[in-house]
Amino acid sequence: MHVSHPRKRSLLLTASAALAVTGALLTSPTASADAAPAAAAAEVSPHAAQTIDNIGASGAWWVNDLQHFDPKVQAQVAQLLFSPQGLGLSSYRYNIGGGGAGVTTPARAAEDFLKSDGSYDWSKDNGGRTFLKYAARYGVKDLIGFVNSAPAQWTTNGKSCGGQLKAENESDFAKYVADVTDHFARQGVRLDYISPFNEPDNSFADCGQEGMPVPVGRRDDIVRALGAEQRARHQRTGLIADESSRTTQFTSEIPQWMAQPGTAQYVAKLAHHTYDNPDDGRLGNVYETSKSVGRTPWATEICCFGKGTTGWNQEYDPTIDNALLMSRIIYKDFATAHDSAFQWWVALASGYGSDPTTRNDQGWNDGLIYYDPDYATSGDQKLYFTKRYYALGQYSRFVRPGSVAHNVTGAPDGVEVSSYDRNSQWVVVVNNHNTTDTALNLHFAGKAPVRATQAVRTSADENWARVAKPSVSDGTVHATLAARSITTYVFDRKDNGSSALSGALVGRQSGKCLTAGASGAAIGSCTGAADQSWSYDAQGTLKGANGYLTAGGSGLTAVSTVTGDGTQRWLLNADGQIVNEASGKCLDVGGQATADGSKVILYSCNGGDNEAWTRR
Repeated sequence: MHVSHPRKRSLLLTASAALAVTGALLTSPTASADAAPAAAAAEVSPHAAQTIDNIGASGAWWVNDLQHFDPKVQAQVAQLLFSPQGLGLSSYRYNIGGGGAGVTTPARAAEDFLKSDGSYDWSKDNGGRTFLKYAARYGVKDLIGFVNSAPAQWTTNGKSCGGQLKAENESDFAKYVADVTDHFARQGVRLDYISPFNEPDNSFADCGQEGMPVPVGRRDDIVRALGAEQRARHQRTGLIADESSRTTQFTSEIPQWMAQPGTAQYVAKLAHHTYDNPDDGRLGNVYETSKSVGRTPWATEICCFGKGTTGWNQEYDPTIDNALLMSRIIYKDFATAHDSAFQWWVALASGYGSDPTTRNDQGWNDGLIYYDPDYATSGDQKLYFTKRYYALGQYSRFVRPGSVAHNVTGAPDGVEVSSYDRNSQWVVVVNNHNTTDTALNLHFAGKAPVRATQAVRTSADENWARVAKPSVSDGTVHATLAARSITTYVFDRKDNGSSALSGALVGRQSGKCLTAGASGAAIGSCTGAADQSWSYDAQGTLKGANGYLTAGGSGLTAVSTVTGDGTQRWLLNADGQIVNEASGKCLDVGGQATADGSKVILYSCNGGDNEAWTRR
C-alpha cells in the first residue's frame, strides 16, 4: 500500500543488526528471578493433540518490489526469513501470478509465465523466483505455490481480478499449474503443496490486487482437474483448499464441495483464514468440520488486526501490543482450532503509514518487516522491524515440524500457554498479556521436564533476549513472566510412565459436577462421590466409575474396555471445552440446564459456558 510519509527519524533495526541480535540472543539486563510457587499450577495434558506441520509466511507482493533492491539486501532478507538465526520459517507461500491484467496497484500485479501463443517465458517473475529459490536453498520444509488468479486469458472478464475461471479452461489451468510445478522441480525447487485458489469467497471486483472468485459449486471441479493432472504426471505435490476468508464459510462450504464424488482423494490439507476474528466456538467448528471430512486443518493467512483487538482494523503498530495480539491468534489456532500449521500473510510490506517507528492510523499491520514505499525515488533500502517479526520467531524458531502439541489448562488470568513435545524436549511458549510480572507454575503429568536449557523473551524492550531460566522440581516448572511479554522455554525431559490426571470436572455454567451414569453422563451437585471422579490419561481416555466415556452414534455411553479409536479420545482445551476427537464436538449440558440429573450430550462447540469444564 503506497502512502506518503515524512522522512524516517530512526530505524527499529537494520537487517544486519537484526541478524546480530538473533545470532547472539543477547542476555537481558533485566531478567526476572524465579517466582515463588503459586497456589495452583497450570497442567500440561498427558495426551498428545495434533502434530505441527509448519509455521511460515507469504511471498506475495513484496517480492515485486524487492527484485529492484541490492542483491546484498535481498540476501539479508532471505537470512532474516529462512535461516536458523532468523525466523527459520518451515513453510513459504510462493505466489503463482496471474499476469496482473487490470490490477490497479502495480506491486500487486504478479507476472505469469504464460505467453499468448501458449508457450512459456520462464524469465518472468524475477522477484518471486529469487525468494522461492532462497527458501529452497535454506531447506524450508514446505514450499507452497498458491494462486490468486488464473492467467487473464482464461478468466471471464479477461482480467487478473474479479473474473472467474471459465469452465472450458479448467483443464488448461490445471496443466498450467502442473507445468509451473514441473519447471521448478527441474530447477531443483520442489513445490510440496499447491493451492489453486485463494479466498474464493471474495469478489476482488475493486481490482486492487489479483484475485479470482470461485463459487462453491466450482471448487470441486477445479480441485479434481488439478488433482487428476498432478496424478497423471506422478507429481508428489499435495493440494490444499479452499482458503476461505472466514471460518464461518470454511465450516459451511468445505463439506459441500468436498462431498462431491471423486474430490476428497485429491485434497491433502484443508486451508482456512481467520478474518472473521473467530471466537472459541467458531475455532472449535473448524476442528469439527475438519474431522467430518477426515483432513487436517491449516491456518494459512491472517493480518491487519489492531487497535487493541484481533479484529480487522486499519493501523500500523510495530510495538509489543500488536505482537501480543498476533501471538494470541497463533495460540488460539493451535490450541482451539487444533490447526497443524500457522502461516502469516506477507513477510514484508511497505504500508507503514506516516512513520515506520511509531504507531499510526495511516498504515497497515500486514508485514513483519517494512521498507520505504518510495524506495525507487528515495534510494532508501533500509528495513524496519516490527515486534511481530520477533513474536512469530518465538514460535517458528522453536516449534519445529513434527512437534506435537499438548493442551495446557488452568493458566493464570491474562496468560496463554502452549506446549510442544519433540525429540526428548518440551518447548513451551507463554504469552503474558498482563501489565505486571506474573507467576506461572506449570505441571507436566507425563514426560517430566528435568531442566531448562533455554529461555528466550520478546517484550517492549527485548528482542529474542536470553533471560533467566525457570526452576524445575517434581515435574513442575516455576517461572516469573515479565509484563507484556512472549517467552519461549525449552526443557530437557524424561519419560516417567503414563501419568494420568484425576479429579472432578465442574461445569462453568451450572457449578455442578460431571457425573457418570449407566448411559453416559449427567451433571449433579458435587459430593466427592466415586461417580464424579474422572481419570484422564496419555491415550486421551476419560474413565469414570462405569467405564470409559465413549461417543457413539446414539450419544454418550460408558464402555468397560479401551477401543483405541477416536470415539474414546478427548481433548481438554484451555478454554474448558472437552472435545471428542472422532467428531470434533464438545461435551455440552443439553439446553443449558443446571438442575441435577441434566443430561450431558455431544454438541457442536459454540463457546458457551454450558460447554466449559474445570478440573478440580
